[in-house]
Amino acid sequence: MSSLTGINKSLVVLASLFIVLAGIKLANDILVPFILAAFIAIICNPLLKFFASYRIPKGAAIIIIIAFVALLGTSLAGLVGQSLNDFSQQLPSYREALQDKFLWLVNTAANYNILIDKQQLISLFDPGKMIDVATNMLAGFGGVMANIFLILLTVVFMLFEAPMLSKKVHIALDDPQMKMQQIDRFLNSINSYLAIKTLVSLATGALAGLILWILDVDYFVLWGVLAFLLNYIPNIGSIIAAVPPVLLALVTHGPVVSGLVAVGYLSINTVMGNIVEPKYMGKGLGLSTLVVFLSLIFWGWLLGTVGMLLSVPLTMVVKIGLENSEDGRWLATMLGSYDESKS
Repeated sequence: MSSLTGINKSLVVLASLFIVLAGIKLANDILVPFILAAFIAIICNPLLKFFASYRIPKGAAIIIIIAFVALLGTSLAGLVGQSLNDFSQQLPSYREALQDKFLWLVNTAANYNILIDKQQLISLFDPGKMIDVATNMLAGFGGVMANIFLILLTVVFMLFEAPMLSKKVHIALDDPQMKMQQIDRFLNSINSYLAIKTLVSLATGALAGLILWILDVDYFVLWGVLAFLLNYIPNIGSIIAAVPPVLLALVTHGPVVSGLVAVGYLSINTVMGNIVEPKYMGKGLGLSTLVVFLSLIFWGWLLGTVGMLLSVPLTMVVKIGLENSEDGRWLATMLGSYDESKS
């Protein structure tokens, strides 16, 4: 009888979960700008604390932060939008040139008695589609940012509420004396993770754009912004971000420059992913590669392009929350990466 009761509870939980997910899926147009605004507010919160340490009034500090975000966002949107339009117009010629490169590779292999079906190779591995994946993600993100006024207005109200958020959460969880320290650890962990991840992603995007500018690769600003956004997705994101500039360099400059671009991206992601991030965030915050891939699929399905870009931060929020719960700590361990040196 008790086992039957347990099964009934599990079925109720699963049914409730499906209903919640269906509701989120239907409310995408409302939730996605709100989630994006929440992440921007969390990232900007350390700046608010910095201004507060110099006794700058909160209202003035928020105006400065929003003005900076709006200026940076509109400037990048203009540059990226123009580059994306130009690149989209040139894409058919780039795709044709890439296919010629691959056909040359097939013909060279045939000289060494390595026979490959040309049509089958192109149908299975179309390099143009690999570029389309990256540009479509940028276009989808740009579509969400069309609601920039609503997003920034939401960020303003969130920043005003930020200092009181911890107290409200304590009261909501029936802890007015603020004795439940895991709540504060949860909020602080999210703040520190997103702030550090954003700084590392900015550095990654800037370095990638600088290397491409030095090597005279077209649309270096576009690829730098793409590297910044996709750096929120470890392992997989860096590969997706590197493919378009590597292939573009192959078409416009040849294999030597293309190889240098690939080495540059590999060096940047090795240093940032294996040295800088672990130093400031700690290895304990990592997610397993399988979880990263599955979270990319899940959040992308649920929230679209923004969900894909924020898949790892969203999963990290869930993981940090589970780590601060006795009942959910085992699941947080399953989500995390495994350090074999400790075994």
